[in-house]
Amino acid sequence: MGFITPALSKPNGYKTIRLWHFVGAVLFALLNSPAYGEESFSVSNISTHLHDQVYLLDADIDFRFSDEALKALDSGVPLTISLEIQVQRNRTYWLDEDVAELEQRYQIFYHALSGQFLVQNQNSSATQIYPSLEATLFNLGHVRDLPLLDEKLIDPEEKYELELRVRLDIEALPAPLRPFAYVSEEWRLASDWYTWSLTH
Repeated sequence: MGFITPALSKPNGYKTIRLWHFVGAVLFALLNSPAYGEESFSVSNISTHLHDQVYLLDADIDFRFSDEALKALDSGVPLTISLEIQVQRNRTYWLDEDVAELEQRYQIFYHALSGQFLVQNQNSSATQIYPSLEATLFNLGHVRDLPLLDEKLIDPEEKYELELRVRLDIEALPAPLRPFAYVSEEWRLASDWYTWSLTH
């Protein structure tokens, strides 16, 4: 199946006007809306397993976007999700040692003409197409067999701890929108750091 590209048959002028209309709406909302509610991200059911000498990650992520973020997506603004993972070796008499860091990035697009959602893995450039926002967020939050690190980096006699969080990357938003995102809690969407032990 061929992939639909995000910048499909819309002139740049049209996209710029649409973005500025949205920025105006955001400014109005910031001045007239109540404080941020309960939208956020959460992580659960994390586990790791070894396959072909590579540790793989499974996790479930619940994405609860604010109304402003969803309006932006509907207006053609791509949203970038960052999945951050840190691996540390536990040490009794000294600070824990950083072993590896991984950032997995995904960008979500809405294509108005087709009514479809596209998710691009920015690490591999692979793109998936989904028929609805619900299907998009379900599949994005259903992380399975994500490569973490090579077994050679792990000493089986040592203990290792992993930390994971997921967040919306405000820096990846279009420049006109960032000042509003910096001051609005509706855009500061992130999970807590989730910690678990690496299973050898």
